[in-house]
Amino acid sequence: MDNSEPNVYRFGIQRKIVAQMTSESWKSVPHVSYVFRPHMSDFLKAYKKWDDELAKEGKHVTINTVMLKAICDALKEAPQLNAHIHFEPRLVRGKVTILNSIDISMPWKLPDGKMMTITMKDMGSRSLGNITEYMEETQKRVLKTNLTQVMYDVSMQDTFEKLRHGRFISTAMRLIGSKTNKKHRVEPLKGEAKKAYDAIPDSEKLTKDDLKQGSITISNIGAMTRGHDGELVLLMIVPPQVCAIGISSLVKIPIIKKNEKGEDYVGIEETIPLDIVFDHRVLDFGDIKPFLDALQKILDNPDDFLKYDD
Repeated sequence: MDNSEPNVYRFGIQRKIVAQMTSESWKSVPHVSYVFRPHMSDFLKAYKKWDDELAKEGKHVTINTVMLKAICDALKEAPQLNAHIHFEPRLVRGKVTILNSIDISMPWKLPDGKMMTITMKDMGSRSLGNITEYMEETQKRVLKTNLTQVMYDVSMQDTFEKLRHGRFISTAMRLIGSKTNKKHRVEPLKGEAKKAYDAIPDSEKLTKDDLKQGSITISNIGAMTRGHDGELVLLMIVPPQVCAIGISSLVKIPIIKKNEKGEDYVGIEETIPLDIVFDHRVLDFGDIKPFLDALQKILDNPDDFLKYDD
């Protein structure tokens, strides 16, 4: 029998924010999940050939970036997915705001292994080349960012916003939780450390503006699950967003094909499964279909899509 003391750790600010968001999501949002497995063997062959040509110019675009761009383009055909909801359950009334800019909330792995959700702005108007440059620049800024400080700034901004909307009790409880009891207290940078961090230009680090709520969440777990036989089947929607999309890793699946004689046989197809999760208060499956149709059209026509600069 193991009589050693259990290993106990307390929530830091990152886990506090995640815990608050996930609790709110699962309490208030009726999630519906649909897994889309597009046949992509021909598309991936075209992508590999295209990327090999780019390599001759010293350029490279990852398949993750390609999928991100394809999703953003497909969202333009289903703008109701790129929206925020405001719902008052006691009065049973609500409204939906369809947003013009596709600002993606994207979980980002940090050097220490922790995750931070960063808002990638105006992704619907960016080319594959521009997205690649934007991602590289964001990674450089991540390396100069103090996770605790930027999340503390976000938390304080959210606290003031709640006060502005009259949510005094929940705000008071949040302040009690973060400022009392030394074991649970959140400590931002202070003194010389704060001065040194503030001296870093905002253009070189992430700020609370980069962590603002996006219009839709797109989470790519493909890199973390590569080599495993599995896929994402239920992703959390972050209120007030109404949709979230998860990208799994590339896998091969068996499918039924026909030979020249019209006879069925079992073939192999490559796919990158996508999990589309939507808020059933706002969306029905019929609202999702235009997005799926547009995405399938993109994947069926790689030569029209694969362009470094639009």
